[in-house]
Amino acid sequence: MANNDKNTANALDPMLWVDLYGDFLFNYAWIRVGSKEMAEDLVQDTFVAAWQAKDSFRGDSTELTWLTSILKRKVIDHYRKKSTHKEISASQFTQPFQDEDGMQEHWIMERAPKDWGKEFQYPLREEEFQNMIELCLSKLPEKWRSVFVLKVMEEIDSDEVCKELGCSASNLWVILHRTRIKLRECIENKWIK
Repeated sequence: MANNDKNTANALDPMLWVDLYGDFLFNYAWIRVGSKEMAEDLVQDTFVAAWQAKDSFRGDSTELTWLTSILKRKVIDHYRKKSTHKEISASQFTQPFQDEDGMQEHWIMERAPKDWGKEFQYPLREEEFQNMIELCLSKLPEKWRSVFVLKVMEEIDSDEVCKELGCSASNLWVILHRTRIKLRECIENKWIK
């Protein structure tokens, strides 16, 4: 009887998933892929995959945690498929550092990072910042966005990111470096005046 009680306690209720978890899962996906339509598709794919795998749910986690882990895998798959697109060459990348003898790797003064101050102590500013990050991520090349989302936002191990996206470890770090510089530049140009 105890085993039967456990199975009852772990029973999923797929009929409530959209109402209970739809908004959370949509926002989770949207922040990571930068497209409302793609986020909707990924959430729908998540619900379909969860429905198909509902009998394997063991109840070791909550429904939301389980659904989020399925969605996380869908996001990774999305970026893995998109990672085959042509990457922007380094020559198209605005160089923030000096390239002259003795001054190599020093910031060009006009391109040096600006002081962001203590503006992030206010919740409204944090929401604005989140919106700005989403905008700036959407302007990145697909592979750069893929690497950044998987490595920084999803906190996936570097080896797994490289395996999923088909890049070398050194290429991963170059992409992350360039992405961080472009994100900072975008935020400074569009938000911090």
